[in-house]
Order: sequence, then structure tokens, then C-alpha cells
Amino acid sequence: MLHDPGSSTSPPNISEITLTQDEKDTLRRLAEEIAGIASLPVHREKARLWEALNDLHSERPMVWINEIPWNEMNVDDELTIRCSDPWARNHELEIRKMLYQWRHMPGDMIVSDFIECPLVIHSTDFGIHEEVDSVKVDESSDIKSRHFHVQIREPGDLSKIKMPVIRHHEEVTNLIYETMCELYRDIIPVRKMGQAHIWFTPWDYLIRWWGLEEAMMDLIMRPDMVHEAVDRMVDAWMIELDQFVEQNLLALDCNNCRIGSGGYGYISELPGSDYDPTNVKPHNMWGCSNAQIFSEVSPDMHWEFALKHDLRWLERWGLTYYGCCEPLDRKIDLLKKIPNLRKISVSPWNDLDRIVRDIGGDYVLSRKPNPAIFAEDNWNPHKARAELVEVLEKAGVVCHIEFIMKDISTVRYKPQRLWEWEKIAMEVCENSAH
Repeated sequence: MLHDPGSSTSPPNISEITLTQDEKDTLRRLAEEIAGIASLPVHREKARLWEALNDLHSERPMVWINEIPWNEMNVDDELTIRCSDPWARNHELEIRKMLYQWRHMPGDMIVSDFIECPLVIHSTDFGIHEEVDSVKVDESSDIKSRHFHVQIREPGDLSKIKMPVIRHHEEVTNLIYETMCELYRDIIPVRKMGQAHIWFTPWDYLIRWWGLEEAMMDLIMRPDMVHEAVDRMVDAWMIELDQFVEQNLLALDCNNCRIGSGGYGYISELPGSDYDPTNVKPHNMWGCSNAQIFSEVSPDMHWEFALKHDLRWLERWGLTYYGCCEPLDRKIDLLKKIPNLRKISVSPWNDLDRIVRDIGGDYVLSRKPNPAIFAEDNWNPHKARAELVEVLEKAGVVCHIEFIMKDISTVRYKPQRLWEWEKIAMEVCENSAH
């Protein structure tokens, strides 16, 4: 996510990175593991299968796991951090997570044969951040119950939403890049990486500032104000995107980059013929959007207050992904108005028969199995398998399917449940290959 609706980010202040020999040795050992894994030929085959899926010539359903409750996953100190330097600690954690997932629950995961050095890009954000009361059930988890305080009450309050300003802190990027190149010079290449896929979802933000009941009522009571708010949010994202283009800060996402709320972006149609590798543009990339809070909003109102506005953004990209947790089974006709749509999220709250009928083979069906199965008192692998099999029995002949296990709030501190789900999912999908 490019922005955090809950807080603003400060400009980076890294002025030096000083690593002890133990820290260097720790990171180098981890990088050697990454390099060894990345050299395996299986990654080329996985990339081919993801591309076939997104090209609508799928050979089998694909499987990927993300949004993992990492606070519950540490086994045998595999995720225990050894470094002390703040930059090194964050970097080490990301590598350990990648290695952990590869060992225990890879699915159709792909490991790059280089290590990314993200460009240090700062945005001033939207000028307004949620004011919230929150309660945690588990202090080690990021999952919270929230009560939002209303900040947008009248049309004049919309001026609180500001236009973002982007800056690339090139000196910090270069410091980190030089540190990484020296650290990994004889192990694995390091590549600078700009802003890839952008999570565009105006309603995820507006609802935190407006209030849920208040916003839903205003769809009826004050529609002009709602239109003005959504337009202002789209303007803000568009202005920010223009700055990414002007400063040449975009990076391709038609690779092992997450697209929307789904899987990888490998596809033969991108970056397309109009592509300059030294200057990536939006039409070389994937776009996305959703309106999760519109689950119970009618199709007409979904179009009027979300999709119609989103089109200004979606039309800028080569291909697009739509949806997240909201049920879309009664709204496929609306989604077909998106001219470059390729993938549609199918959460557990959809009528599967209806959505299979309406999607057919025209789009990728990005199926989200219900993660609640991991929170039950007793783990039931037979139930997990049955859910996957049901989808394939109803959709496997006509649809192009990816199974994306996400939004996993808890595994009840039993990570083996998720490991076993991955093995079941891969067995089911590989056995259904056609």
C-alpha cells in the first residue's frame, strides 16, 4: 500500500548504515539461501504458468498465500532477528519471511534472482488521517477493532483532503544501494526498484474520515457532496501518479509483483509494444480498484458513486484488476464496462454459481478461500479440501482460477495449519491440470 490512512509517514532520515561483522555475516548467509533458491528452474515454470493464467490460457489453477499473521508464525527461531541496526533489522525480517514462506507454504511462489533496493520515495499523503479508538485482542497482532471519529461532516470539510507531493530521496536510495551492493557483491545482484503496483481504493480512505453510517446515508441524502469527495480523491491519486511519471519513478509489475488483492502480474500483453525500459509509464503496468464498503450497495449506486469515478484512473493502465472482499456476483455487468479489465476478485461472500456463469472464461477468477477456517477450535483439513474442490467442480471447466489465501487474522498460533492448507491446495490444483 502506497499510503497509510491511519498516519502520515515522515521523510527518511537515514544518514549512515554501520553494520558489524556479525550483521554482515547474518545477511550474507540469508542472501546465499535466496540465491540458491532463485537459481532453481521451477521459478521459470511457475512464471510460465502465471503468464498462461493471466493470458486466459490457464493450464491449471494457481495458488498463492499472503497477508500472513507473522506474529504467530515463528517456529524454531526462523523469524528471529539477529541484526541490531534499524535498516538491517527491517531488511533481515523481509528476507526471513521470504525464506520461511518458501520452506513451509510456497504454493506457486516465485523468488527473484536479485534483491530489490526500493527507491526511497516519500509522499505528503492526503493531508487527513483517521482519528480512531482501537482495541486489540492480541497485543502481538496488527489486527484491531476500530471506531472512527467523523472528520468530514460538511462540504467545506472536503478541503481537508490535500493533493500529495512526491519526492525521491535519491541520496538515501544511493546510500542503501551502495551498502547492499557491497554486502552482496559476490552473492546476488541488487536492483533499484521504483514504485510498482499502486493500491488505488478511494472508499477505503473516505470511510475512515466520513464514518460508515454517515457515508452510506449521504449516498442518498447528499449525493452531490459524495460525488465531490470521490472526485477529489481520484484527483489526488492522479496528481500523484503524474509526479511518478514526471520523475520517472515507476517500475514494471508484470512479474512476481502482487496485483490488486490477487496473485502475480506475469502476462504477455505487458509491458506492451509502446515501452521504453528506461521510462516506465502507466500503460505498461497493471491498475486496480475496489469499493469494499459497497458490499450492500445496489449495482446502480456502486456504479454511480464508485466505478464511474474509478474509470478515470483505471483507463490509464494497460490492464486492470477489480475487487477485494466485497461480493461482486450481482455486479459483473458493471465491471464489464471497464475496458481493460482482466482479473476479478471473488471473495467467499459471492454466489459462486452466479459469478462463474457471468465471468466464464473472459476474466481471471481470483478466488479467496475463507481464512476463518484457521481460527476454528479444531483444524479441519477435510473442510479445507472440500471448499477448493467445490470451486473447481463448479468453475474449473470454464474459468481461469487463482486461489489467493489472504486476510489471515490468526492461525491460533498453529502455523502448521497454514502449511497443511498449502499442500492441500497444491495437490488439488495440480491434479486438476488440463
